[in-house]
Amino acid sequence: MGVRRRLTDLTRPWQPGYALVAIPVGLIVVITVVDLLAPSHIHLGPLLVVAPAITPSFAGPRTTGLIGALAVAAQILIAALRGGFDLNHQVQIAALTVLSLLITAYAREQRRRHRELARVRSVSEATQRVVLRPLPHRLGPLRVASLYMAAEDEAQIGGDLYAATRVKECTRLIIGDVRGKGLTSISDASVLMGAFREAAHLTPGLLELTDVLERSVCRHLAEHIATAGAEHGGAEQPQPGADEELREHFITALLVDIPDEGAVTYMANCGHPPPLLLRNGGQVTTLHPANPGPPLGMCELPRSSGDPGTPETMPFEDGDTLLLYTDGVVEARAPDGSFYPLAQRVAQWCGSGPEGLLHHIRRDLLAHVGGRLGDDAAMVVIQRSPALHPVQQLKRKMPANSAHRG
Repeated sequence: MGVRRRLTDLTRPWQPGYALVAIPVGLIVVITVVDLLAPSHIHLGPLLVVAPAITPSFAGPRTTGLIGALAVAAQILIAALRGGFDLNHQVQIAALTVLSLLITAYAREQRRRHRELARVRSVSEATQRVVLRPLPHRLGPLRVASLYMAAEDEAQIGGDLYAATRVKECTRLIIGDVRGKGLTSISDASVLMGAFREAAHLTPGLLELTDVLERSVCRHLAEHIATAGAEHGGAEQPQPGADEELREHFITALLVDIPDEGAVTYMANCGHPPPLLLRNGGQVTTLHPANPGPPLGMCELPRSSGDPGTPETMPFEDGDTLLLYTDGVVEARAPDGSFYPLAQRVAQWCGSGPEGLLHHIRRDLLAHVGGRLGDDAAMVVIQRSPALHPVQQLKRKMPANSAHRG
């Protein structure tokens, strides 16, 4: 068994960290040689602690321990060749030994935390994939592409969400952003996604769908507060501050209906960033809602300040592209503090197609923030294709053929 393990270690792929081990080894050699050649009143031995101190940045605890042992051996060699083991050299050897052991223990704890974080990230990614099902590339006459970009700070699961479904001769979509991170946001997002996937086929209009989603979210939040209150006291009455906590949980959302026929789209905006309409030639229009509603979960606020019977109607012709996004895109900051100018940047990529547009935005966004996002970001691109859906082609051919036979 031991021989097999050694053979496995020998066949492992070479890693850049192996070459970096030469740095602490070289430091030990240089410090030892210079110390031996220096005058007797100059002692460079204490600098040997630098070698094991830098090793955990690229190697594990075993390599760190070996470098520490090599540094101690070098200190013993210096003491032996420079007049014997006097009190000064004994203190230096003891101090270097203790520091090397502490650094090795730190490297071991660091390795354990890295492995734990990797496991948490793996679970987070699996959970995110369950909640965020991949969108199909084609929905009726629409070409669709989606992108989710996780923040780089820790292994938090974000609350950004999107979903799409076919409802008769219409495509219905939602994009949203849950306040906060972690398991609470995933719970809120999963409730909203489940409610949308069920209610999207049962409600004829967007505003009715919005009301259904609002009731589902408010019911979920009320149950969450009640459960938290029971855990902290077992009382049936809500704890002090529970109402404030309930109000702090909300979900911004944008619901979109895109009929297969016609050149319009219908929207219901619940406190979400307005989408962008892209047209050939670099024309970009921000579709601000005339009657925006409050975010979902603001249970005591009215859903609309305008006409409660009709959703927003926006133009969406053949060849147009609709870009839906969460605030993690437009609130991404560069090192100098400037926000990402999404509407300005996408003008140059209007003819790239859904997948190409997301590719350009992702690369440009990461370059803007210096490679690390501070918040999760989600985007959905919908393009109305001039080519008709096969069923629609059949419907148009049938009247033409009937008229020709007549």
